[in-house]
Amino acid sequence: MAASWVLSECGLKPLPQNFHRPTAGFSSNHPAKVRVFRSSKSVIDLRLASAKISSACFRGRSWGLKVSAPLKVASIEDEKERVNGVNGVGDEEELEFDPGAPPPFKLADIKAAIPKHCWVKDPWKSMSYVVRDVLVVFGLAAAAAYTNKWFVWPLYWAAQGTMFWALFVLGHDCGHGSFSNNPKLNSVAGHLLHSSILVPYHGWRISHRTHHQNHGHVENDESWHPLSERIYKKLDNMTRILRFTVPFPMLAYPFYLWNRSPGKTGSHFHPNSDLFVPNERKDVITSTLCWTAMAALLVGLSFVMGPIQLLKLYGIPYWVFVMWLDLVTYLHHHGHEEKLPWYRGKVLELSKGRAYHT
Repeated sequence: MAASWVLSECGLKPLPQNFHRPTAGFSSNHPAKVRVFRSSKSVIDLRLASAKISSACFRGRSWGLKVSAPLKVASIEDEKERVNGVNGVGDEEELEFDPGAPPPFKLADIKAAIPKHCWVKDPWKSMSYVVRDVLVVFGLAAAAAYTNKWFVWPLYWAAQGTMFWALFVLGHDCGHGSFSNNPKLNSVAGHLLHSSILVPYHGWRISHRTHHQNHGHVENDESWHPLSERIYKKLDNMTRILRFTVPFPMLAYPFYLWNRSPGKTGSHFHPNSDLFVPNERKDVITSTLCWTAMAALLVGLSFVMGPIQLLKLYGIPYWVFVMWLDLVTYLHHHGHEEKLPWYRGKVLELSKGRAYHT
């Protein structure tokens, strides 16, 4: 009580007894902003008034052991956090996203937030998705060919193109190794799925791995990366139109497979491409042969059913699938209203890009 009286007489307030270090929570209500929840209770700086404290406040009093005080002096890091308002949980304040600042999380934090059962690979479940989607693809084609009404075909093209996209996603999981723990099963399923929609499985898989290793890096990412002024000035007018004028960018994927993005050389079909190292060349040749076999099958079908029927059953759905793929991957790389940041150069910046784009 004496200590409280002394402090109140001197214009000071006692420090709180407990000093819990709070945690900051984040919400993703807006894709490009981070909400940090702060407490209205913070450590109060004890500052003496500019005027001298009357000696009467201290006369005859022994209050040194009765004042609440922290057990240790705050470090410089804690002081910075206090100044920046990180300490405490309570009042909500919205902060603008700063792409130059380190992410408030790490890739390990993202992985830790994923439930453990999502990491379990079940090949039977994976194959059930393949069987289901293949049955849907053939069922849609059979229904459209049997009905053969003008108003049915647009509905078929939209549905079948989406199903082709579903086949690509399953092959995508094979390429990541999340389809199963068996590399051979992943390879066989991946080739059947991707070859059926004219994607060279291994060529794509390897370049996709490079993409994830350099996600958000201006120079090293594989696709949809911003072009430097130097590269842009070297583009011919036709390339500029095709790359930057809608809807042409939404039809870019097959051309990317053959020639990659502007400023990069090589092809997903050529074993000696800059994309691949020598020990990957056999895999690339295998995938190119599978792609060629599918292309030959389509040519043969055009003679059996006629090119117009093949165009309606396969050709137009294929381009719908391409538009799905290009649209989704573009939004993954750049966002919509709030653009995702891109980085160049340093490993630290690369880790920022991978974290934010993930």
